[in-house]
Amino acid sequence: MTTLPQTQGKTIPDAWDYKGRPAERFRTGGWTAAAMILGGEACERLITLGIAVNLVPYLTGTMHLGNAASANTVTNFLGTSFMLCLLGGFVADTFLGRYLTIAIFATVQATGVTILTISTIVPSLRPPKCTANTVPPCITANDMQLVVLYIALYLTALGTGGLKSSVSGFGSDQFDDSDKEERRQMTNFFNWFFFFISIGSLCAVTVLVYIQGNLGRKWGYGICACAIVFGLVVFLSGTRRYRFKKLVGSPLTQIATVFVGAWKKRNLELLSDSSLLFNVDDIIDGNKKKKQRLPHTKQFRFLDKAAIKDEDTASGTALVNKWCLSTLTDIEEVKMVIRMLPIWATTIIFWTVYAQMTTFSVSQATTMDRHIGKSFQIPPASLTVFFVGSILLTVPIYDRIIIPVTRKLLKNPQGLTPLQRIGVGLVFSTFAMVAAALTELKRLKVARSHGLTNNPTAKVPLSVFWLVPQFLLVGSGEAFTYIGQLDFFLRECPKGMKTMSTGLFLSTLSLGFFFSSLLVTIVHKVTGDRKPWLADNLNQGKLYNFYWLLAILSGLNIVVYLVAAKWYVYKDKRLAEEGIELEGAEIVCH
Repeated sequence: MTTLPQTQGKTIPDAWDYKGRPAERFRTGGWTAAAMILGGEACERLITLGIAVNLVPYLTGTMHLGNAASANTVTNFLGTSFMLCLLGGFVADTFLGRYLTIAIFATVQATGVTILTISTIVPSLRPPKCTANTVPPCITANDMQLVVLYIALYLTALGTGGLKSSVSGFGSDQFDDSDKEERRQMTNFFNWFFFFISIGSLCAVTVLVYIQGNLGRKWGYGICACAIVFGLVVFLSGTRRYRFKKLVGSPLTQIATVFVGAWKKRNLELLSDSSLLFNVDDIIDGNKKKKQRLPHTKQFRFLDKAAIKDEDTASGTALVNKWCLSTLTDIEEVKMVIRMLPIWATTIIFWTVYAQMTTFSVSQATTMDRHIGKSFQIPPASLTVFFVGSILLTVPIYDRIIIPVTRKLLKNPQGLTPLQRIGVGLVFSTFAMVAAALTELKRLKVARSHGLTNNPTAKVPLSVFWLVPQFLLVGSGEAFTYIGQLDFFLRECPKGMKTMSTGLFLSTLSLGFFFSSLLVTIVHKVTGDRKPWLADNLNQGKLYNFYWLLAILSGLNIVVYLVAAKWYVYKDKRLAEEGIELEGAEIVCH
């Protein structure tokens, strides 16, 4: 008689299968399910980066837009992609769940990329090529052509936002956090998640960019469309294996209810005794899910008004309307998020610097000597491979060398703290802009010495590898800042707001790209057409001044960041201190 596996019949306490039955441990989830989800993330990164890093040459060379307008189109596309992660997270947590959100938004992304592919095939959707016999020689894309392009880009951005917001969460849902072995597997899942992102990035900036430059955009974007459809088919084929979690509601709703409740009671006096405020212990059974109680803190006390009870609630005879009455624990969770905002705000400038690697740095590469040997020429956007390579190199160096050294020097088991890692990344980005400015000065000097100032299409006899330092510095900076931010937001956000933590993190990327667009627009208008910093002909512009401006802004931002980091107290330490104070106060009162 054969014995059944030890795990047979065991179910996951908070997970269900695709038919709504309790998920069985040996039939659902695990690496098989997670692998099908990881493939979708690799395709998403391949598409987003494959479009973004090589979009400036397409907009300037094919659509005949100016450098400033092209750069803003790219940064607005990327900014919208990351900002829509908040929408995707809200929809997933509140209405659809992560599985349906991924399936629907992957379809939207595939639609956007398909329209983009069609726009590169149909001649009427592109302006005619530049000719010396017409005035002006280059005709800018008309309104209809730009509308089709923007529909394609922003449908792709919408799909990216919804997909990215749920992939990591749905992947982690496939592992049971209460099981020791599966918890270890979940940690490995995040390592593989980062690996697949890196693989998708490498393929985008090498293979895909090469195909776009040598075989044509229609082939490059067509491969993107096929990749996301393939990823979607693989994802849907795993439906029977997935574990599903019930909807928990969006943390954005909790934040809104606390602020609305405090505003409605703004004229009430604050209570001196926090034990009189409504809290989790007062909740009527079935009316609200229980939470781990948090101690009361004295910061942002105006929000405490949302927990002031009315007569019916005080007597325990009324159901709680969350828009009128919040628990003190809900309020304390919102306070945790507010405390994180100064750190959140001071990391935005890093992603503004990052944005230049996909815009003006690519424009610089287009004007320089990109030959390796006599026959092979590097596509301008493929310089990003040094950026991705720097990230992959920095991570093991940090793990193998920096952590052991900093453990001894700082007496900290994890080496650098999350805030210290972010700070290092901000310093790297500042030096990157200094290097970029110096390289641009060198490039202009060579262009002028060879009489190429008035020729926008001439190649400056300066090796494109002069741009490598700025790519390496920003890549190393991202390795520190990205992981530091992710660690900080996941660690410091309240337990019930893990989705919010990812949304906060990704919103810094989004706002960094949008700030880049705003900065480019302001600089372009202020410097004008006579002595522009961001000229359509880079040889007649002063791009180095724009890089100096970013270096100065980054330096000032570091100062503000250091003040914010010094002010911030980590959650574990703060709760321990509050607990001691609370216990002390109770002993004195007793």
